[in-house]
Amino acid sequence: MKKQLTKLALTSALVAAALMPTANAADYIIDTKGAHASINFKIQHLGYSWLTGRFDKFDGNFSYDPTNISASKIQVNIDTSSINSNHAERDKHLRSDDFLDVSAFTNAKFVSQSVTDKGDGKLAIAGTLTLHGVSKDITIDAQTVGEGKDPWGGYRVGFSGTTNIALTDFAIKMNLGPASKNVQLNLYIEGIKQ
Repeated sequence: MKKQLTKLALTSALVAAALMPTANAADYIIDTKGAHASINFKIQHLGYSWLTGRFDKFDGNFSYDPTNISASKIQVNIDTSSINSNHAERDKHLRSDDFLDVSAFTNAKFVSQSVTDKGDGKLAIAGTLTLHGVSKDITIDAQTVGEGKDPWGGYRVGFSGTTNIALTDFAIKMNLGPASKNVQLNLYIEGIKQ
């Protein structure tokens, strides 16, 4: 009887171990020091052209396992005062309370809630964006760019992504006209494995 109980316990442990999800997700730091990542934006100007810019200062990290995409997570922190549209006077206006109000809201943050594998390297990253003191759920349409060893003995993986946000969703009240209600964010993230 004792042998049967031991055998049963061993079998149960092996079955439980086989059913448990493996945790092979690796941790990465976004490579902002080497300028191998960028957060860019574009918005229509009066419906006639595109205004483009970027945030020069941000950091973040993510975990990623190509065999278990749903276990992936990402967090990005953005210094909103680092907005750069290549025009000093306009940037001053963008930092004012008409737009980002960086004196009151110095940072923006994105924290993922789920990552869904859409096939062919495509991902849907759902999470919460906090901007201008408002937190809203958004989805980033992402694409795996590639991964592998770098020349310095490290390991890297990169992604691109896009999402559109409405200014009014984040309590930005400046009315730029009907063609300029939404901002497109274009994200290029390269991470160094830790």
